[in-house]
Amino acid sequence: MVKVLFVCLGNICRSPMAEAIMRDLIEKEDLSKNISVDSAGTGSWHIGEPPHKGTLKKLEEYDVNTKGLIARQLSSKDFDEYDYIVGMDESNIRNISKITGQSNDPKIIRLLDLTDAKKDVPDPYYTGDFQETYDLISEGCQVLLERIKVNM
Repeated sequence: MVKVLFVCLGNICRSPMAEAIMRDLIEKEDLSKNISVDSAGTGSWHIGEPPHKGTLKKLEEYDVNTKGLIARQLSSKDFDEYDYIVGMDESNIRNISKITGQSNDPKIIRLLDLTDAKKDVPDPYYTGDFQETYDLISEGCQVLLERIKVNM
């Protein structure tokens, strides 16, 4: 079982969006028995809360299931549990490294480094642009899924 963890700041916008999109892609390819997905935030502000209403609305527009998405905080034990720890921006990557005590490990990646964009996924909590975030995360998740399938 390949385990993927998406990480952003508060676990209410970008990382739960990535979790839901990736889970949707995995289900459509009948790979749920091979790949599991979760998400977490580097901060503790939203623990136990559902995703931001903008995230939920955008996922609903694309008929992506949001069941079971509840914010949690990243912990050091997540490093041993997951095969891929995927941050949404460079700040997330630094915080993931601090929390897990690991730096420059190949399992810690910035999502859009897998794409030609090679940039941060903007935080719609601040930008208000959930469509841009959805488009970038969708592209990143598709590329990540292809990488996982090649290595399975």
